[in-house]
Amino acid sequence: MLVLKDVHVRYGAIEALRGISLHVNRGEIVGLIGVNGAGKTTTLMTSAGVLKPTKGSISFENDYIVGKSPEEIVRMGIALVPEGRRIFPGLTVEENLRLGAAIRSNRVEIQRDVDEMCTRFPVLGERLRQPGGTLSGGEQQQLAIARALMSRPSLLMLDEPSLGLAPMLVVEMFKLVAQLSETGVTILLVEQNVEQTLEIADRAYLLNTGKIDFEGPAEELRKRVDVESTYLGRAN
Repeated sequence: MLVLKDVHVRYGAIEALRGISLHVNRGEIVGLIGVNGAGKTTTLMTSAGVLKPTKGSISFENDYIVGKSPEEIVRMGIALVPEGRRIFPGLTVEENLRLGAAIRSNRVEIQRDVDEMCTRFPVLGERLRQPGGTLSGGEQQQLAIARALMSRPSLLMLDEPSLGLAPMLVVEMFKLVAQLSETGVTILLVEQNVEQTLEIADRAYLLNTGKIDFEGPAEELRKRVDVESTYLGRAN
């Protein structure tokens, strides 16, 4: 579905990605893990068309997407939920949802999807007329994901969805991601919560300073690599 080959990305003199290659197959949850600055967010932003690689190729459903605008890439079926949610706090929950459908024109289908999001995320239905900024952190994360789903993506890219959430809400967030996968959405998940990510992912990539150090089944990564202590600097 999504294929990156030998992708390089620079921020001025800094090479953020140094020739990474990865793929995401239809129906998978693929985890992308590593320390801050490893290149995880850069990988998502480049795949979404926000950043342009200096070298390498990116294709989606066998179409070459380097050089396409973020809007064109959304229309092709890729949606990104950025780190920090980035909802519009002054707009209502419903207005935020409808912004996610900005590339669509069928009002009946858009309303149907708003109703579906309210069913899938009951708290959003209860707060449909409230400003997004009045929601809790976990509720705002649900809104950010629901807004992305309003474009009807076949690939959903999530950047640190558990960031800043209370431990109980982190567990619920990972359950939500797993449930989304069961509905047929393919997911590329960037997370520093390694244990939870490897629990739900089919495969995983370990990034380290812009290069991939390991790739394979999530369970194999869990067994072979001491990610927590070696890469994230955490004691066992």
